[in-house]
Amino acid sequence: METITKLDEAKTKLSKLGYLDIEIPEGIDLIEEINRLRKEKNAVILAHYYQTPEIQDLSDFLGDSLQLARAAMNTDADMIVFCGVHFMAEAAKILNPTKKVVLPDLLAGCSLADSCTGEGLRELRSKHPNAIVVSYINCDAGVKAESDIICTSSNAKHIIDSLPKDQEIIFAPDRNLGKYLNRVCNRDMILWDGACYVHEAFSLERIAKQLAENPNAKLIAHPESEEPILQAADFVGSTSRLLDYVATDESQEFIVATEEGIIHEMKKLAPNKKLIPALVQDESCNCSECFFMKRNTLEKIYLCMKYELPEIQIDEELRIKAEKSINKMMELSEKIK
Repeated sequence: METITKLDEAKTKLSKLGYLDIEIPEGIDLIEEINRLRKEKNAVILAHYYQTPEIQDLSDFLGDSLQLARAAMNTDADMIVFCGVHFMAEAAKILNPTKKVVLPDLLAGCSLADSCTGEGLRELRSKHPNAIVVSYINCDAGVKAESDIICTSSNAKHIIDSLPKDQEIIFAPDRNLGKYLNRVCNRDMILWDGACYVHEAFSLERIAKQLAENPNAKLIAHPESEEPILQAADFVGSTSRLLDYVATDESQEFIVATEEGIIHEMKKLAPNKKLIPALVQDESCNCSECFFMKRNTLEKIYLCMKYELPEIQIDEELRIKAEKSINKMMELSEKIK
């Protein structure tokens, strides 16, 4: 009865806190308990490269947005535990309406996803009735439902290139990725004015000093970064492409302009190479961490698996509309790793 009372109390605070605020018994082995619950509940743990190292290491599948969407689509688990941010867990639910999808912390959001709404995108589309809407996967279900095709940074160029050259395109919500695609795809897409706060924080001036101090290092950057950073970079690529580049390129030193959680996996793939996080504008902080990604913890994962909360719920009519744009992406990017 006491446990039920504590759970009920925690549920009332869920929308405010984002997670179940229940005390965990002292001395409990969280990894052991998570592994027990994973087997007991036939659960799969999906984690993004921007999660903390300990969460990356316990996941069943580690990947970028495209890889995780595919993993969610193909799983035979009864419960998907999504260690990422809200729009990622939401996408997993869109693709798996009959499965339970839980997110350790509902407040693990995304500044980029928050910059765009379905209503706003619908209004923009009304001004360009002949346009196809291509939206970056970093958006909520409402935006996906108003889109024709979803893309990730891994497949965005491939998808844009697959469309007729004279086709008018609205690209949402990332203006930096949109500007990059306009340049490399030779397009003039209409861009939604959104951005990722992590990738906009990099300082070209401070990175220039890093390059001067490390003359053999190559600058590699994610295309969510601002144009001056991308212009200065030796290589621009999605999360998975950056990993591949570090592992296979002959260079031994890299300055990495993306969320620094990726460096954990890079060290595994290239243990003898020097990996330097790119510096941000705020000189009081040498980190490039996503606050939202780091909201997930082992404690929250354990509690969400034990009580199967917080659970992702989506209106069925909205889900069906959103699924069409994701399926179109999957269809167009079958050949991409």
